[in-house]
Amino acid sequence: MKQTILTVTNQTRIADGVYKMTLSGDCTEIKRPGQFVNFALDGLFLRRPISVCDSSGDSVTVIYKTVGAGTEKMAQMTAGDRLDTLVGLGNGFDTSKSGDRPLLVGGGCGLPPLYKLCKDLLREGKRPVVIGGFNSKKDAFLEDEFNSLGVEYRISTVDGSLGKRGFVTDVLPETGSYTFFYSCGPIVMMKNLSALCPTSGEVSLEARMGCGFGACMGCTCETVSGGKRICKDGPVFQKEEVLWQNFQ
Repeated sequence: MKQTILTVTNQTRIADGVYKMTLSGDCTEIKRPGQFVNFALDGLFLRRPISVCDSSGDSVTVIYKTVGAGTEKMAQMTAGDRLDTLVGLGNGFDTSKSGDRPLLVGGGCGLPPLYKLCKDLLREGKRPVVIGGFNSKKDAFLEDEFNSLGVEYRISTVDGSLGKRGFVTDVLPETGSYTFFYSCGPIVMMKNLSALCPTSGEVSLEARMGCGFGACMGCTCETVSGGKRICKDGPVFQKEEVLWQNFQ
């Protein structure tokens, strides 16, 4: 983890209430896909944790949805604004477990961290398959970006306005065989996915975080090996670690 100042270089609204923000600065501590950053915002006591969509040594891209005071404040920012940021938080996804044809499944704003993961897997010579799930066409994003990577990308929407009508699990039968899965999104989606997928996999959990680096214990969840901090021991866990019955 490193505390640094990042400068907003660009911000765009890309879907209904969803924004893509790019920032510049020292991002070298972001080592793995699935890690997150934690922004300090003026007038708000707690930092806001946001998953990393993409990063290099001197820039980071995040995609977030406006759901409260913090993200509403972020949505008002423009190029040149500066953010006190903790970078390199969380454990991230492990690409060494993927096998040759991994499946990546994201629901809503759980999709962005899978973009960097997909790029890393491609660099390793893997053949990822991606499913993105949304409520409606107006909520969808990153379709062009995944297609530009040349991967097999499928979309489901609850109302059928884009891609297949239904949930990501309704698309599973169309993907063929896969060697491992990675997922981030609503807990009910990952719970059902973990039950249906015959392979092992990794899931990225979400929680309200007080500190973001394991000091406050506020985001502790129960696993098969006892209490784990989602911010520090996670957010990525093996599907077999999670006590899914504890999540409604």
